[in-house]
Amino acid sequence: MSTATTLAAPARPTSRRCSPVALWRAVRRLVREAASGSRTPTVPRSPAVPADFGEPGIDALYAHRRLDLVRLALLLVDDLPTAEDVVQDVFAALYRRYGARLAGLDNPDAYLRTSVVNTSRSVLRRRRTVRAHVPERAGHAPSAEEPVLLREEHGEVIAALHRLTRRQREVLVLRYWSHLSEAQIADTLGLSRGAVKSTASRALVALRRELEAPR
Repeated sequence: MSTATTLAAPARPTSRRCSPVALWRAVRRLVREAASGSRTPTVPRSPAVPADFGEPGIDALYAHRRLDLVRLALLLVDDLPTAEDVVQDVFAALYRRYGARLAGLDNPDAYLRTSVVNTSRSVLRRRRTVRAHVPERAGHAPSAEEPVLLREEHGEVIAALHRLTRRQREVLVLRYWSHLSEAQIADTLGLSRGAVKSTASRALVALRRELEAPR
């Protein structure tokens, strides 16, 4: 399949692995560990790159990374159609800059993660500007794949994440959903490792407070 065809008509997800259950479980576990006084919460290991990833190229990268990136964007923007648009725009920009063979791009995964975070930030800035002048529209109609990507029982954690500061939310999502190290998060967000560590600590406390607050 050509790159143009792939980007214009992406494959629809069919796997139940699309649910953000890993983040939901990780956050719940971290909240319990924080409550018990544990200072060394466990962090899930990053999944291995598929053995059949093949030669580097935008088609293979799109096929193997699109869903992970949509999930990442979804947790940042809290809107599946927008998350899909974010990822589509990121891959389109990647293709325009590096071509189908990604010539000159040393670390495509890092580039894509950073692009998704930055594009999500831009979306949220535009959303705040629009909402300051236009009444918020009614909730979007769920797409066919939304029940797969975001299950109702995880809504509490997702809502709590979006009550954190933008930096706190980004750090938690990148660490406990994308399984990045402190150094990788620092590179992605343009922070020092110390800032990542302190932000993660404060974010977990704030998240526990949000989840335990009566509604």
